[in-house]
Amino acid sequence: MKFLIIGLGIYGENLARDLTDMGHEVIGADIRRSAVESVKNYISTVYVLDSSEESQLEVLPLRNVDLVIVAIGENFGASIKTVALLKKAGVKHIYSRAIDPLQQAILEGFDIDRIITPEQRAANDLAHEMELGVKVRTLSVDPEHAVINFAANEYLFGLLYSDLKERLKENYDITLVAASRPAKRTNIMGISREALTKLDLESDTSIQVEKGDTVTVFGSKSRLRELCRKIS
Repeated sequence: MKFLIIGLGIYGENLARDLTDMGHEVIGADIRRSAVESVKNYISTVYVLDSSEESQLEVLPLRNVDLVIVAIGENFGASIKTVALLKKAGVKHIYSRAIDPLQQAILEGFDIDRIITPEQRAANDLAHEMELGVKVRTLSVDPEHAVINFAANEYLFGLLYSDLKERLKENYDITLVAASRPAKRTNIMGISREALTKLDLESDTSIQVEKGDTVTVFGSKSRLRELCRKIS
């Protein structure tokens, strides 16, 4: 797919790099030359422009991308105006970042595909991390169940994943969904970067938990708390 990311701050730059690593074509734009310089050798095309100015926004290939992501975070007015101009230009698929409830409420009025709230998500993850005692990412499935993604620690190192799967089910009624491990990957620009790669636990039952592994499990929130407290 081809993505256009407007706003190359910390969030926008990392999103651009991750999408490129996944094999997608990414076009970036930012009003700050320094932001463009930091990512220009990593993604396919970059522009230095003010997206809140209609004449400058028209320079971008709005019709030739699958999705436009407005990742502007620090300039409330520029973010809202950019979305308004994209809608005026007939862009069909738009995601936009919202940094507070007011901005989210205004964006809801534009009827865009998705409103992104990374700060709220990060706060939610941190709350769970502090509660559970391990570094986690959480996705609620319903009020009682969740999928959590956590970094393996010394308590698990050396354990066969096949044994871990059985123990999780037997002791906590938790399902091992997947596990991944850092590996070098080369993106479409030919640049190598370390990224997580899924382990094939079904074909190879001899794989052990190692430092750097990330484990993903599903279960009830109460049993997940028990598990995280145990391994922490």
